[in-house]
Amino acid sequence: MHSVELFAGAGGLAIGMSNAGFSHAAVIEWDHDACETFRENQRDNFQAVEKWPLFEGDVREFDYSRLTNVVVVSGGPPCQPFSLGGKHRGHLDTRDMFPQAVRAVRELRPKAFIFENVKGLLRETFADYFEYIQFQLTHPSFTRRKSENWKEHRMRLEKHHTSLQGRTEYNVVFRLLNAANYGVPQRRERVFLVGFRSDLGIEWSFPEGPYSEDNLLRSQWVTEEYWDRHRIASRKRPRLDPRQATRVEKLRGDLPFDSDKLPWLTVRDAIADLPDPEKKLRSEIPNHAFNPGARIYKGHTGSPLDEPAKTLKAGDHGVPGGENMLARVDGTVRYFTVREAARLQTFPDKYVFRGAWTEAMRQLGNAVPVRLAQTVAGSVAETLLKRSKDNR
Repeated sequence: MHSVELFAGAGGLAIGMSNAGFSHAAVIEWDHDACETFRENQRDNFQAVEKWPLFEGDVREFDYSRLTNVVVVSGGPPCQPFSLGGKHRGHLDTRDMFPQAVRAVRELRPKAFIFENVKGLLRETFADYFEYIQFQLTHPSFTRRKSENWKEHRMRLEKHHTSLQGRTEYNVVFRLLNAANYGVPQRRERVFLVGFRSDLGIEWSFPEGPYSEDNLLRSQWVTEEYWDRHRIASRKRPRLDPRQATRVEKLRGDLPFDSDKLPWLTVRDAIADLPDPEKKLRSEIPNHAFNPGARIYKGHTGSPLDEPAKTLKAGDHGVPGGENMLARVDGTVRYFTVREAARLQTFPDKYVFRGAWTEAMRQLGNAVPVRLAQTVAGSVAETLLKRSKDNR
């Protein structure tokens, strides 16, 4: 099944889509360093991923008429306009590329689309615009006139939508997903917008995450399986966070828990087998070089080793919450290496990143976790394949 990847970045969503069975007819990205990362991983003598047709340039200039039989359009429109750490300009921000996501759907008429963005998109400040995005994706052919602003277009869309008595071009749903619930060793909440072409008559809902926080707490503080598995002696274990104590006591008692779910993965789960870059300054592992200068100050404390990491971020002037730092049990900190950050985003180890530490971390901070992308894309792929078989 052919797909088109917009705003590809470092390739997290693209790899997840590929792992789910989609073949990219085009991968579109304007950032040169991110494109260099793609090229590095597609070299004949390396080839960490399949060779995809890469278009380095402005998505607004891409001609979709050259593509045929595209089944799914996917991508993560730039999140900065809606990010909690950004300037919060939303639709006024020139980096708002949702109109281009809608254009791709309108011109390609795929069977489905998958778009991802930050949690900030759901803030009350952007509620009207988020509704407008959904209306546009529901009726992509109902275009905005040159003479009207987005609010006027939204009003016409509302009238158009209500007059159709339920008839739409795409059936669109959205959900805020926490990557930790899907086997990603990171607390990362992201909004996914998924739509299926209405004429297909598809019924679909988001797959539930098979991992849970309660099962992590239980494995650490009730059964202690977590510490035994990592061979951590009692004296080297962190203290139980007082904020979790009541919850753990309930887990020790009769509090029911979902035994079918797996424990959340932690930073230790993700990086324990990697050598300490501070002790081994020259590593043969790609992107696993020590970066000095990490320090703690108010609000800048790093990610505890035995919890899922904080959300990796891409900041223009550093990351204010220390999300890109590892906080050891003894209270010391250091920056994550690029390889460790890639593990936290569930990129394969053979996938390498081009650019200095800051640039590579920016690419990773903007990426969709591969495992989360693969889960959502896999569910979409399975649904489309089943529909195709039913129509034979």
